[in-house]
Amino acid sequence: MKYKAYLFDAYGTLFDVHSVKERLEDHYPDKAGQISQDWRQKQVHYFMIRQLVDDYVPFDQITLWSLQDALAENEVSASSSVIEELMEQYKKLTPYEEVLKMKAVNEDKELMIFSNGTLSMLEPLLENNYLTSSFSIMSADEPKVYKPQAEAYEYAKKQVNADKEEILFFSSNPWDIAGAASYGFHTAWVNRSKTEWPRIGIAPSYIIENLTKLPQ
Repeated sequence: MKYKAYLFDAYGTLFDVHSVKERLEDHYPDKAGQISQDWRQKQVHYFMIRQLVDDYVPFDQITLWSLQDALAENEVSASSSVIEELMEQYKKLTPYEEVLKMKAVNEDKELMIFSNGTLSMLEPLLENNYLTSSFSIMSADEPKVYKPQAEAYEYAKKQVNADKEEILFFSSNPWDIAGAASYGFHTAWVNRSKTEWPRIGIAPSYIIENLTKLPQ
């Protein structure tokens, strides 16, 4: 079918969250990879906990706490200036190669980001990568409800002003695909690592290896 709107998760889907390793290597060359992995894992874990206890905290604060704990767990210290530098790097994440030309090859499609990230994180991320004309932005910070909660996707649907079945949602995160699919969106799992879909009783509409060609 032809979709009315194409929604994209940002972190891990359009942008490589582990591109922060380049900056981490400047300070912690022997532990950069592990710190990056721990930072992302804690980030997801922490916002999930805040959602479960129904006590919303903005994603930039979650990201800061996650970084601080990842550094502590790896037994390295960081000055306030290093912490600030690493947080700024989250606004300069590297987009996956095909993302840079997505709009050019999909001129007829409305491409929108729907992310747990705050606008103060997402807007500079697009600006720094010259993508502001490629994507419009919606943030879960606006309804103060994180994905994969159903209310988050309901907010996105209302902003798009389309029926559920007219929206195709893309994410590399299985928890995000599961939430969107459970809500009623058509979904595309961006499986860059070519792993098996987890056995959670919810399946994506499409499984794709990258965003070079969007399902029609």
